[in-house]
Amino acid sequence: MLRPVRADRRTQPPRPAASRGMRLPLVAAAVVAAGLTAACGPSTQPVGSAAPSSAPPSTEASAIESATASPEASPTASASASASASASATPRPGSSPTRAGSAATGTAAKPSRTSSAAKPAAVPGPGYDSSADAQKLIDAALRTAKSEGRTVLLDFGANWCGNCKAADKVFAQPQTAAILGNSYQLVKIDIGGNSSANSALLRKYSPSGGTYTMPVLVVVSPSGTVRTDTHVTGNPPLTAEGINSFLRQWAS
Repeated sequence: MLRPVRADRRTQPPRPAASRGMRLPLVAAAVVAAGLTAACGPSTQPVGSAAPSSAPPSTEASAIESATASPEASPTASASASASASASATPRPGSSPTRAGSAATGTAAKPSRTSSAAKPAAVPGPGYDSSADAQKLIDAALRTAKSEGRTVLLDFGANWCGNCKAADKVFAQPQTAAILGNSYQLVKIDIGGNSSANSALLRKYSPSGGTYTMPVLVVVSPSGTVRTDTHVTGNPPLTAEGINSFLRQWAS
């Protein structure tokens, strides 16, 4: 009985080649369709990343994946750009905020000091004005010193006095002028002429009498009290170091 069966199988006509040829395009079409579905369909992978596949992607699937991975179509790239811009606008820890940043946050900048006491007083030039009303100059200096927290320095001298000229040169030096402007109201009074009024002022602020060695430097508080008188103590060395030390010692 086996022999007829085998004979039947051998005598069964072979399948036509055309039917086998038709199955190959169908299989290829199924593979392409599966590749397109994997590339365009929903996926848990981030946008722009290729989904893993055991079969090699077709040309059309690769083109779609390339277009999807471009920065223009990727919201991840846009989010990264926005995060970078925000990070650049955020000040680094320990850095000082700019004025614009303070204005944006509503924080007012600290105002600079503009009080009159912070402005240095004017320092008179060299020499002595014999025509000036010394009493008015002293009164004005006392008022200004009281309002600005300074001390008054009275300089009694003469234009022909060599020591007075030496002191004037030191007063004109930047460091000494800064000390005078910040701490004193300087009044220069001529006692080298025949002004009885100025001589009376010298005796008022330096009442010890006797022979005066010019310049006579008298430091007076804003209330009019004499703090020191070089006619009694002797003048400091008429150098920058000597006069600066004297001014610092008696500054208020």
